[in-house]
Amino acid sequence: MLDFAATLDAWFSSGRPFGLATVVSTSGSTVRDVGAVMAVECDGTALGGVSGGCVDSAVFDAAVSAATVGVGDRLRFGAAVDDPFAIGLTCGGTVDVVVERIDAETRPHFAQLLMRVMSRSAVAEVTVAAASGHLVLGGGEATGTLGHPALDTQAGVIARDMLRDGVSGLREVNVDGRAVEIFVRSFPAPPLLLVFGALDLADSVAQAAAIVGYRTVVCDARPIFATAERFPHADDVVVAWPHEYLTAHWEAGLIDRTTALCVLTHDPKFDVPLLDVAVRTPAGYIGVLGSRRTHEDRRERLLATGIGVDALARLSSPIGLDLGGRTPGETALSIVAEIVAHSNGRAGGRLRDGNGPLHSSADAAQRGVIDCDTRTAPAVPRISTAVAIANAIE
Repeated sequence: MLDFAATLDAWFSSGRPFGLATVVSTSGSTVRDVGAVMAVECDGTALGGVSGGCVDSAVFDAAVSAATVGVGDRLRFGAAVDDPFAIGLTCGGTVDVVVERIDAETRPHFAQLLMRVMSRSAVAEVTVAAASGHLVLGGGEATGTLGHPALDTQAGVIARDMLRDGVSGLREVNVDGRAVEIFVRSFPAPPLLLVFGALDLADSVAQAAAIVGYRTVVCDARPIFATAERFPHADDVVVAWPHEYLTAHWEAGLIDRTTALCVLTHDPKFDVPLLDVAVRTPAGYIGVLGSRRTHEDRRERLLATGIGVDALARLSSPIGLDLGGRTPGETALSIVAEIVAHSNGRAGGRLRDGNGPLHSSADAAQRGVIDCDTRTAPAVPRISTAVAIANAIE
């Protein structure tokens, strides 16, 4: 929804109702994950999709009906194995889609959700199946209601936990002995990619990283090179000594396992102090540009500073997957592809040469059941998932 949140905001602000179809549950092999949406205005303008196209036409019709008549629906699509003309998923999985009408009456706080989505701030929305209530949580605040104080409280706990893990999905909650199914739609803040070195390659990396959802900062100590004009695809350009900038971010608690570091400087006076800090941070990925000979020289310099062999093993150098490319765009593609593969625990080989599942969906398929009786409130289970993302460069 991030891609067209501004359009949805315009529709909502102008009072034009629209149908919103959301994938709330999947099993087996599916093209889109839980949380994928299709929005359809009354005039038939459609945005997004809930599948690779195989069931989108049926969902479109249901969304138009929801927008114009106001009647929502819950649809389930599986593999159409018996009838070649039936609507179904060619990938063989099953997907549940909830279709609903969105306007100021049904979603009075939808504008707050869109505002935080557009600003790329962490936010979650909780809705109740077969009910109009919704709850928006972001920035330490909760707006709206699901119609019951106990449900609001416990759903808020669940949603914040799922938002932290970047998970969307259905959960069943027991409120005073009554089972209530809620759907949590999470929009976590984008992961951070710090690119050190104001090379032309850095802008191609920023462009590719944006496609897969990273917020990218380019940092270089040379003000003549580190300018916003040279890096239009970066979210920010900073003039600072790389190791000092990284240290400040680390000490401020802004570096975590979702953070990727891309070191393109390939100059010892920048690389050595920067990497001395980088290997001590919890950053999930540290890639370093340079030839194998350059990396060996860099490795010896770092060992001389007292950095251990195990710490140096965290470095991915030469950086990127072996795609054989040479241009900045091709090199950037190999770098971002490696970041995505690494973040998903994959080696980055060809899919045709493997025999396992294309996507890891075991965690996403889990459904938590939480007792929300007002007399007892057990802990909320943590649920995590890894999502493979295809990437490309314009």
